[in-house]
Amino acid sequence: MNKYKICVYAICKNEEKFVARWYDSVKEADKVIVLDTGSTDNTVETLNRYDIDVYQEKIEPWRFDVARNKALSLVPEDYDICVCIDLDEVFEKGWRSTLEQLWDEETTRLRYNYNWSLDENNVPKVNFYIDKIHNRHDYIWTHPVHEILTYIGKNEEKFKTTDQITVNHYPDSTKSRGSYLPLLELSVKEDPEDDRNTHYLGREYMYYGKWNESIDMLIKHLSLKRATWKDERCASMRFIARCYKNLKRYEESKMWLEKAIEEAPYLRDPYVEMALLYYELQNWNKVVDYCNMALTINYHQKSYINEVFSWDETVYDLLSVAYYNLKNKSLALENVKKALEINPSDSRIENNKKIIENMND
Repeated sequence: MNKYKICVYAICKNEEKFVARWYDSVKEADKVIVLDTGSTDNTVETLNRYDIDVYQEKIEPWRFDVARNKALSLVPEDYDICVCIDLDEVFEKGWRSTLEQLWDEETTRLRYNYNWSLDENNVPKVNFYIDKIHNRHDYIWTHPVHEILTYIGKNEEKFKTTDQITVNHYPDSTKSRGSYLPLLELSVKEDPEDDRNTHYLGREYMYYGKWNESIDMLIKHLSLKRATWKDERCASMRFIARCYKNLKRYEESKMWLEKAIEEAPYLRDPYVEMALLYYELQNWNKVVDYCNMALTINYHQKSYINEVFSWDETVYDLLSVAYYNLKNKSLALENVKKALEINPSDSRIENNKKIIENMND
């Protein structure tokens, strides 16, 4: 007999191709609720084939927090645990029994394992904790985008953390992120002191190639009183450096990467970014120096802040090119082989290997 009444709830729009896989992963719950916010494909018809309570409502103007709060309001009052999971996300089997074992009457929220990005072999590339499992009455969603659960309970918030529950993320690459930028601008306008979304807005400007706007917003992030998480501060500094690199202002880029290293010397990312900067400047000795510094860091933080390129074949790829240009055939060959071990399907690296093998000793 189950100890707790558990409800999965979700919002969706035009996600018919994910429904079967998603439902198979969440059906361990006692109830599954989906709020469709305006699908124009067969999502609603597909959802109705399964044991899912389906609701429809357009949210205008669109905000993720409003939509999620509407979906949460549809969960019956007598349920104990709410599980928010999007349709492009998949629970690994057995999550329900693990959740029942971990949860107790004092728990308000659970952190669990989230593979945000996986490679073609289903090996995690970006992994961190997520915390969208919560009790029924003590939370609301806040922020128009990059929305978060905000605790509104009267007693102390009680977290538990586990690696025994895992969600895998398989995003729809065809979906537009076009709504994110105006929603992030609105979010920062609503709460100018919010460090998280100020950082996200600066990052979004960078993604759009708005280099100066990005620099200004990320510097603002670093000035906020709540901006104390060193990993995120380091990321803002790296992004500022990346913007300056795109503006061909290399000394300023270098300065900000030095700040990033000083801020979080335990992270690989600023060292790899510095190596990438020196690669662009064709300073091969510096590429070697910073790649080797990066490789001394073996602990991979469990954080969304980490860059994939800090832990894939990039460092060895950079080293192989640097050593080739420094006329060191043996080290160039050693590193290109290491790069290919990590990514054997990269034809450019394979071609580099052939070029290195043909070097004169």
